[in-house]
Amino acid sequence: MHESPADLDALQGLLDRSYAAAGAHLLSIHTPQRRLAADQMAARLTGMCLLALATVTADGRPVVGPVDGIFYRGAFHFGSSPDSVRFRHIRARPQVSATHLPGEEFAVTVHGRATPIDLGSDESAEFRQTLLDIYVPRYGPEWKDFLDSGPIYARIDAERMFSFFVPSA
Repeated sequence: MHESPADLDALQGLLDRSYAAAGAHLLSIHTPQRRLAADQMAARLTGMCLLALATVTADGRPVVGPVDGIFYRGAFHFGSSPDSVRFRHIRARPQVSATHLPGEEFAVTVHGRATPIDLGSDESAEFRQTLLDIYVPRYGPEWKDFLDSGPIYARIDAERMFSFFVPSA
């Protein structure tokens, strides 16, 4: 877990505002006892979390595809190729939605804007190290070379976020 107390406070505020503005149907499913607090959610979102990420085409159609999601400092981050359709959409229309749904007992959905991040900046050094900590053990030391020459990353600056959790019996 990479979240500071301030990150968790901001995340809890986002969750609270999101549910305060939610519709009746969502609230009938995401009852208070089925919601995770910010610290509980962050504790569950460690390592790589597969996301279904939706971007928007020029004519307003949603396009969904899987991405590796990294929950870091209270926000989802993801990467793709700089010449991917996904990042072409994001550069023109940064609005995105994503859902992490590993099973029917746990889900996190986020709606917001994708903000590209510079992995070479001092500000992103800890996130870059987090990526190395996750992927080098999985793919070997050559993954660092891939990171240096390949993908670009973005952070989802959330406007709304919802979590759902029902412990399995």
